[in-house]
Amino acid sequence: MATKTNNSGLQISNALKTSVSGMQAQKIRMRITTENLANANMQAQNPNQDPYRAKTITFKEVIDPRTGTSQVSVAEIGRSQQEFYQDYDPSHPGADENGIVKRSNVNTMLELMNMREAQRSHEANLQAYEANLDMQRRSLDLLKAR
Repeated sequence: MATKTNNSGLQISNALKTSVSGMQAQKIRMRITTENLANANMQAQNPNQDPYRAKTITFKEVIDPRTGTSQVSVAEIGRSQQEFYQDYDPSHPGADENGIVKRSNVNTMLELMNMREAQRSHEANLQAYEANLDMQRRSLDLLKAR
C-alpha cells in the first residue's frame, strides 16, 4: 500500500514499522504454538474436568491513520472448539464411567506446521527490515557525499 507522503525517508521508516509489526505478530504466534505443544499430552484429572484446550490466534490488518501504511496485529487469542481426543483407560483417575479419558485437543502436527510457518514469516519480515535499513544507510551515504 502506498504511503501518503512522498518523502522516501519516511516511506522507509514506515516500511520498518510494517516489518516490526509482522515480527511481533509472529513472535506471539510462536508463543501460542509453544504453549499448545507444551500442553499437548494433558489429560483430564477427573471425569468432570476438561483437559487443556488448544489456543488459536487470529491476525488483523491495522492501517496507520497518519501514514496509511498497513500493519499487522493480533485480533484475538481464542480457544479451539475441536473435540477433545479420547483414550480408553478405566484405571485413570480422569476416566468417566465408560473408562474414557479426555485428552487435549492439540494437534501436534498442525502446531509444528504453524511453528515453521511463523518462523519463516518472522525471517521474511526480518529480511525486509534489514533491506529497508540498508536502503536508509545508502541514502544517507549518498546525501553525505554531496
